[in-house]
Amino acid sequence: MSRLRDNINSGPSGLRKMLGKGIIACPGVFSGMTAIMAERAGFKAAYLSGSGVAGMMGIPDLAMTTMDEVSMDARKIIEISSLPLIVDCDTGFGETINVTRTIKVMESTGVAAIHLEDQILPKKCGHLAGKELVPVEEMKAKLQAAVSARKNKDFTIIARTDERSVGGFDSAVERAKEYIASGADCIFPEALQSVEEFKEFRKKIPGFLLANMTEFGKSPLLSVDELGKLGYDIALFPLTAFRATIKTAEDVYEKLKKAGSQRGFINDLMSREHFYEVIGYADYEAEDSSLAKRRA
Repeated sequence: MSRLRDNINSGPSGLRKMLGKGIIACPGVFSGMTAIMAERAGFKAAYLSGSGVAGMMGIPDLAMTTMDEVSMDARKIIEISSLPLIVDCDTGFGETINVTRTIKVMESTGVAAIHLEDQILPKKCGHLAGKELVPVEEMKAKLQAAVSARKNKDFTIIARTDERSVGGFDSAVERAKEYIASGADCIFPEALQSVEEFKEFRKKIPGFLLANMTEFGKSPLLSVDELGKLGYDIALFPLTAFRATIKTAEDVYEKLKKAGSQRGFINDLMSREHFYEVIGYADYEAEDSSLAKRRA
């Protein structure tokens, strides 16, 4: 596959065509390079986590990133990958009026879907204690604004609720029903705590459902097949590659500082040849040569 010719992003329509036709495994990516590798591994969609955007900047996931920073990272991924991209837009980067602009920016960027959550600012990671939520009516207003603002009917609006950790399971179900009534295309119940809860949520909520399989959290780590059998439509693995990457970087820096050379772990690094093959270096060289001939 040529990175110059065959990487047209399928965007909103690409994701919509897959929804309802079996569970979509959606790994977190945090750069153009990781999106390329996810695509090469065979994934059909990708996810940009707000925690991943913040983490790559070296800051915590407390809604400290801006819409411009998130959309810029999304654009870098979309420009190089054909995978439809779901983007974490936290609380919409502000109040209801801000949500309308968020939708316009993300749509124009080429994003396939976003999710909005019902926490108050400053928000917390969905698997940490001490979260607080906005009133149901406030979240409904944001979702209604999002639906009204979108131009492309295929652009998917996902409503995340953190109510399970605040008011309990039954309350989370009730919020989800309100969010569907307000126009959400898909529900993201954060931090469900058992297989039984995932099963019961599916029974009680119609439409598309997303399951977050983040590590070291409150939810059991279920497989894509297990979630598919439970009736879920999207399985997120938001920070798996990110955590592996930063752990590897930490190990490499420690070894390099101690040994003063990379000779002891050179075989653990991606070779220049492999790296060039992944990014399609030869395709770019061929294109450059072709353009030079046209100018001559």
